[in-house]
Amino acid sequence: MQQTGTDSGLPFMKMHGLGNDFVVIDARKADIPVSAELVRALGDRHRGVGFDQLAVITLCADADVHLTFFNADGSFSSTCGNATRCIARYIMDETGQPAMTLRTERGLLAAEDAGNGLTRVNMGQPQLDWQDIPLAEAMDTLTLPIEGAPVGVGMGNPHCVFIVDDAGIVPIETFGPRVEHHPLFPQRTNVEIVQVLSRESIRLRIWERGTGVTLASGSCSCASAVATARLGLTGRRVNVHVDGGMIEIDWRDDGVWMTAPTAHVFNGTLTRAFLEAL
Repeated sequence: MQQTGTDSGLPFMKMHGLGNDFVVIDARKADIPVSAELVRALGDRHRGVGFDQLAVITLCADADVHLTFFNADGSFSSTCGNATRCIARYIMDETGQPAMTLRTERGLLAAEDAGNGLTRVNMGQPQLDWQDIPLAEAMDTLTLPIEGAPVGVGMGNPHCVFIVDDAGIVPIETFGPRVEHHPLFPQRTNVEIVQVLSRESIRLRIWERGTGVTLASGSCSCASAVATARLGLTGRRVNVHVDGGMIEIDWRDDGVWMTAPTAHVFNGTLTRAFLEAL
């Protein structure tokens, strides 16, 4: 399968936000078709590059850039908060702008330099109605009819948030995939295991739809903070402690803002031999 790139192959960047890692393809200067087959091959951590999500940057008429996201299994994802932050930092460094906008399937997202090496992105308002998450039928999204009474939240993608006494003892490697494919979620779901540490702090473990266990996730952190605030367990501004570090979530009137560090690890080029073997 031929892919458009340079004569020597297809350039890419490797980035991560708190260990939630991404391959990023900058397609602003050339049309680069990205197939599910290419995504799966790139996502293989033994035979490809490896990532939690892949992001493609393209030009946009009403924003600084447009972003398209894919999960490691090749499926499309409408949002990816940490990748959005990483790319926002990359574009702001490139242009010298202190703030910018990015267009995703989630909508038009604002990003800004938060100082001290941190980047802040507004992930938009949470989706709290059953049809917007979406769920298979009408119900109260604050108490889903699943063992453990989780909270349903949409952040442009579906989330199922479980509040537990000890997040560390939940066997997320087996629990996560069972909930991901629960019939209540027609588009599958991300799964969050949350332990409330205080009114200002929660512990989060993550199973990402189409990827598996991850060290961090922006949208999962947003959904978890929204869920605990809706239950009255925390305020609307919390520090979310994930396996990869800490993300600050602030649910404001204009949306759910998240702030955390980013890392641009390296640039690389996929060889023609790799691409032609797909």
